[in-house]
Amino acid sequence: MNGASPLERLLRRDRVITIAGLVTLCLLAWLYIVAGAGLGMNAWEMSRLALFPHLQTPNMTPDMPGMDMSGMDMSGMDMSAMVTEPRVWGAAKWALMIAMWWVMMVAMMSPSAAPTILLYARVHRHALAQGQIPDKLAPTGVFMAGYLLVWLGFSVAATALHWLLEREAFVSATMMSSQSRSLSAIVLIAVGLYQLSPFKNACLSHCRAPTAFLAQHWRPHAVGALRLGALHGAFCVGCCWMLMALLFVGGVMNLVWVAALAILVLVEKLFPAGPWVGRAAGIALIAWGSATLLV
Repeated sequence: MNGASPLERLLRRDRVITIAGLVTLCLLAWLYIVAGAGLGMNAWEMSRLALFPHLQTPNMTPDMPGMDMSGMDMSGMDMSAMVTEPRVWGAAKWALMIAMWWVMMVAMMSPSAAPTILLYARVHRHALAQGQIPDKLAPTGVFMAGYLLVWLGFSVAATALHWLLEREAFVSATMMSSQSRSLSAIVLIAVGLYQLSPFKNACLSHCRAPTAFLAQHWRPHAVGALRLGALHGAFCVGCCWMLMALLFVGGVMNLVWVAALAILVLVEKLFPAGPWVGRAAGIALIAWGSATLLV
């Protein structure tokens, strides 16, 4: 151990740094979401309201969750309209919501992406140890940047859909969950069907085979690493984007739904029975959506 070369010691530290960086990134993302993502109410309270909407009080307004208006004269005001009335989104609101979706995706997806990221880091270390020219290689951070940029693009699209659904009063401005039985049923059935689709299975197969993925798509230099990370992110989005639509049903900031989806994604990608679990979830979602629509 003491006779290790400086390069070997550096490579061992690089592995530790990569693992520590992934853990730190995931923890910070979860802490940000639990703290409420800057939306004015912590996620525990928002989860409680999404799960038990009858507990919502008239003291809550869509513009400032939890604001106490007990000292104001509210006679003649329609409180039900206040609860569901869409908010006006300015530039700051758009930025906040995009950040919320992006950080949430980091929190949910980074655990399942960790094996591919760590494998890339291992290949990078091995290539350096074999004396490959450093300028033909790119650090793991470049690969991760490509992966996260794809999820940023997804977050922008999810935010736009969120705005549209809230504007049309399909999604509550306060609880950020569906207030339309038809919307909930359609989303549940659509996600269930997607879970059983060949496209879902194709994307999942790439995510479940990181060695084959890196061998097939590896390119040199930083641009190649960025492209490789983005391609892995694209397969990951293709595998999971419909699952994220379930957040509109249960509540975008509902920690129970967020954690359940993160666990489902992790099981689908990393466990031997993952594909079968995903298909079983799809069948259950179709049944749930059908019951929601018919009952």
